[in-house]
Amino acid sequence: MAEEERMVGGGRRRDDNENTALRPKYLRDIVGQDSVRENLQILIDAAKNRQEPIDHVMFYGPPGLGKTSLALVIANEMGVNIRITAGPSIERAGDLAAILTNLKKNDILFIDEIHRLGRAVEEVLYPAMEDFALDIVIGKGPGAKSVRLNLPRFTVVGATTRLALLAAPLRDRFGAQFRLDFYDQPAMEHIIKRAAAMLKIEIKPEGATEIARRARGTPRVALRLLRRVRDYAQVRAQGIITGPISGEALALLNIDFLGLDDIDRRILATIIEKFNGGPVGVETIAAAISEDSDTIMDVYEPYLLQLGFIARTSRGRTATHLAYDHLGIPYPANGSGQPPLF
Repeated sequence: MAEEERMVGGGRRRDDNENTALRPKYLRDIVGQDSVRENLQILIDAAKNRQEPIDHVMFYGPPGLGKTSLALVIANEMGVNIRITAGPSIERAGDLAAILTNLKKNDILFIDEIHRLGRAVEEVLYPAMEDFALDIVIGKGPGAKSVRLNLPRFTVVGATTRLALLAAPLRDRFGAQFRLDFYDQPAMEHIIKRAAAMLKIEIKPEGATEIARRARGTPRVALRLLRRVRDYAQVRAQGIITGPISGEALALLNIDFLGLDDIDRRILATIIEKFNGGPVGVETIAAAISEDSDTIMDVYEPYLLQLGFIARTSRGRTATHLAYDHLGIPYPANGSGQPPLF
């Protein structure tokens, strides 16, 4: 199962389009990411004082934490236009050249999944970001000549979930780089209550707490779960979201109180029950649950590692004491996950 297909996955889904109107418009509307918010406020205020465009900015971190929202907030704070595109959408250097030549002074170009830009496209972006110039080759063969077009000063805001895949020359051209971390429980509750108010949903504090606890610290997941709990409450509880109603609705979706879904629990159960708690290789786990090994490493493992339910060792994955407790399975007396020799 791909990240975008999961209810608790941070990847974008089609039904997430409803979240657009719920995005914060200004820095004062953002809850959480305190360090990022404060640094952005300084960058924006300084740029305004100098009457210059803001420096190129890179946001990186897990999906669903608000990288696109922050780019839109920067545009609103600076009072400029923003052009939104994505790395996979820019297939040829000519595509990027067309975008760049249509930018106006102080505009923001937001490139999502910037790590997926092709090398030829990156080569066009380098002088555009550094010198605000576009080098174009006219003609072919011996008669070809290079022409440099001057571009208005603009800002590139990049977003990526895989910073390590970004070419070093491109990464170095971003003057400000910020990592977005998962949100804490109070911030998640505030986001859910704010969204509920905007959607005119009646929600009790304990209902917001229950949803926030299972949202994996990811606003996109929280808003997705809120919509599903809203549907359940309208059918079963006169439209009022309480703590018990939230729990019932999310249990019906097979999402437990820590935000683990059926696949997460299958991975843990496979390591514990089929392989005595590990260590076991990820390829073996993938074969046992009929899933792709890359999907396990990129989609499922990060949250299980964050919770401390599994550990990576040189010999493979092992289940920790916390994983046994969560599944209600007695931890082996020898504490290693392996059955005793005698």
